[in-house]
Amino acid sequence: MPRPRFNRILLKLSGEALMGPNPFGIDPETVAGLAEEIRVAREDGHTLCLVVGGGNIFRGLAGAAKGFDRASADYMGMLATVMNALAMQNALEKIGVDTRVQSAIPMATVSEPYIRRRAVRHMEKGRVVIFAAGTGNPFFTTDTAAALRAAEMGCDALFKGTSVDGVYDADPKKVEGARRYESIGFNQVLSDDLKVMDASAVALCRDNNIPIVVFNIRERGNLARVLGGAGTATIVQNEAAGAARARLAEATPVKRAPRPGAKRIIRTKAQLPRAKRAQSEEKG
Repeated sequence: MPRPRFNRILLKLSGEALMGPNPFGIDPETVAGLAEEIRVAREDGHTLCLVVGGGNIFRGLAGAAKGFDRASADYMGMLATVMNALAMQNALEKIGVDTRVQSAIPMATVSEPYIRRRAVRHMEKGRVVIFAAGTGNPFFTTDTAAALRAAEMGCDALFKGTSVDGVYDADPKKVEGARRYESIGFNQVLSDDLKVMDASAVALCRDNNIPIVVFNIRERGNLARVLGGAGTATIVQNEAAGAARARLAEATPVKRAPRPGAKRIIRTKAQLPRAKRAQSEEKG
């Protein structure tokens, strides 16, 4: 079953996607490779915005587990996402992609504040917008921030780039023979507790009918392939909407050729009654 093509998308990148081969931090070569993939997707006609996690620098939950106050740890994680957003902006602008960073925590020296209408306008002008600092509130993950921004920006889908090529019924790195889903419903993801995104993010996408496409961002060139409907990925969606999208993707418009010698007559609604009377008079 072919996947539909989505035009306006939000790309969610984990902080670990920026590490490359390193155990932590930001790898410039890896970030440059991601920026190139985003540039290609933009040139293919897609409108993109991004949310980047901060797990390569600091993760709030891990900090809380080690004794930090949870709210303080989450704020520290938000600052880590700002660092990653600035790194992505730098890499994108080096290759000629106009980019804006908007932070949910105001820091006017390095980024714009998050203003929804301004972000929409940036995207309408062809700029890539990177949303930093999550939702600006503790106790919410960057997955939830991605779902929220996707809804606010009117995105067709949320693309989540991970280190695996889709959603599995078990962790494929730990369980041999784990089965990958080609398509799966939001409710099954929640009921089976599949680790796609956190439950609040999945529920937000479900309620706003925003499909989640999970794919391997570490495979070079995979973003463009998946955006084009090819490549290996899993789409998480509402079952009824998924069936409708599949029919739309498979349907090919058929144009009927006009009959030889037939004249094309265009009438307004006001003319239709008179035309019907004329036809009845000709038949009589």
